[in-house]
Amino acid sequence: MKKKVHFFQSVNFKIALSFILLLLITIQIIGGYFIRELETTTVNEFKKNMDTQVLQLASSLSNYMGGKTEEERAEVDANLKKALADFQTSEIIEARVVDDKGIVRATSDLNQQGVIGKKNDYRDLNDFNIKKYPALDNDKRVYINVQPIQSPTGDTVIGVLYVKSNIERKYDELTNTASIFLTASLISGIISIAVTLLIARSITQPIGEMREQALRIARGDYSGKVKIYGKDELGQLADTFNQLAERIEEAQETMEAERNRLDSVLTHMTDGVIATDRRGKVITINEMALSLLNVKTENVIGSSLLELLDIEADYTLRKLLEEPNEMIIDRSLSEKEEDQMIIRIDFTMIRRESGFITGLVCVLHDVTEQEKNERERREFVSNVSHELRTPLTSMRSYIEALSEGAWENPDIAPNFLNVTLEETDRMIRMINDLLNLSRMDSGNAHLQLEYVNFNELINFVLDRFDMMLVSTQKNYIIRREFTKRDLWVEVDTDKIIQVLDNILNNAVKYSPDGGEITCRLLETHNNVVFSISDQGLGIPKKDISKVFERFYRVDKARARAQGGTGLGLAISKEVVKAHNGLIWVESEEGQGSTFYISLPYEPYEEDWWE
Repeated sequence: MKKKVHFFQSVNFKIALSFILLLLITIQIIGGYFIRELETTTVNEFKKNMDTQVLQLASSLSNYMGGKTEEERAEVDANLKKALADFQTSEIIEARVVDDKGIVRATSDLNQQGVIGKKNDYRDLNDFNIKKYPALDNDKRVYINVQPIQSPTGDTVIGVLYVKSNIERKYDELTNTASIFLTASLISGIISIAVTLLIARSITQPIGEMREQALRIARGDYSGKVKIYGKDELGQLADTFNQLAERIEEAQETMEAERNRLDSVLTHMTDGVIATDRRGKVITINEMALSLLNVKTENVIGSSLLELLDIEADYTLRKLLEEPNEMIIDRSLSEKEEDQMIIRIDFTMIRRESGFITGLVCVLHDVTEQEKNERERREFVSNVSHELRTPLTSMRSYIEALSEGAWENPDIAPNFLNVTLEETDRMIRMINDLLNLSRMDSGNAHLQLEYVNFNELINFVLDRFDMMLVSTQKNYIIRREFTKRDLWVEVDTDKIIQVLDNILNNAVKYSPDGGEITCRLLETHNNVVFSISDQGLGIPKKDISKVFERFYRVDKARARAQGGTGLGLAISKEVVKAHNGLIWVESEEGQGSTFYISLPYEPYEEDWWE
């Protein structure tokens, strides 16, 4: 927002005020010195002139003084009066002659003619000494000059001349001169103000235009140009400013392009990125980092990195700067698999060319799946080792017994050999299952697809289990609830039979004697769904999500006693997945389980085969 500058705060006013004050100070100094010198010169000249005139008059009056008789005295007085009248000027207030007896012989003041012939009343004339001094007369300044009158021979004082001159007029002239000087100073000051404002405007106008252009640049508008008024320093500055604006525009465009590229890179990165300042406060965070940490931008910017990552209890910012190693943090919301979140963080310092550290960059990698795979790999290796070690240990025990002579005992030797063969078959089945899983994991297990009547395929498998139940004299009942419509599905027959065998075997194994197994087949809009329900022990809720994992058993002791490998449901899941289908289970502990198999299905009309 543009802030208005008042006139008294502007550079115009400051320049004008500076010039005016400088001018006034100069005028005052020069004027004071001039008036003082003029006053001194004028007053001294006046006094010197009056002193000369008074001295000359006193010399001339010495020729008129004297006379013993009345006629002589009358003639002398007439001559004195005439001499004083001739001496009288506008500057002389009074000229008085007093003889050596103190009698006033003549005066030039018409108002003082009555004192002639009388005793002198001026004290300054009593001692007949030379006196020169200023005085006040009716509040006006006068100059008193007392000059003794010598006899013609110069050996005696025969009288005294008293002259009072008007020096006030000289001071009035000086006052008039000072008034004229002050008036001239005021006029020159006014003219100087106008000239100064014009000069200041010629200086500040380009500066103001550059300020306006700077504000436009700050708003992102680089279209304007500063007008160049001349080739002086301001003109060169304006031209430089225009060049600077062009460079800033180019730099801004480059920075904006780089920022857009950086934002695009950060936005589309599969890893989270966080940047901080040197105090560890977050200044940049991309969408992936927000998603991984489950936070919002407005709550993160400006916050501490240690608090954001929840590592302030174990780390300090100094420790991260000194040892910017990777770390693993667990951001899991719960123990459920879908809520698991494990993040690996790599730290890198941001340095200037001088080596000064200005911040940190943290790269967040979601390694939940990697950690899960690594954990599963370790568990898989452990399970395989355990599963293989059990039959091998059993076989070793029996073979050692046979090698030690048990083979000669006809009662126990056949039994030991049968156990060894069973354990061997069990290991072969396990290895075959592992090979099948390996082929499916690597994508090398190719399906031999063909359209089959799914109703008949399931009936074929169930018929075999019916015969097996009869031959083993088990009291299981297999109930069938199928749709009446024939469902033709494109499947790999052998692999689907393997899936059905695995699930039905589990239903038989974990159902109580005399239990009922219900098999249902139905069609939905785009799928066929086959379900197998038993009345067995059921699956605890915490184990439902894990039953399709390799080697996972709900009841490990019972499963091994019944000869299971722990891979049947894992293989079934991979086979169904290869058919673009789904397999899942619903169960309650103590109330049996229901396994569902859903396969893609496209209904057809009867004439489709024609």
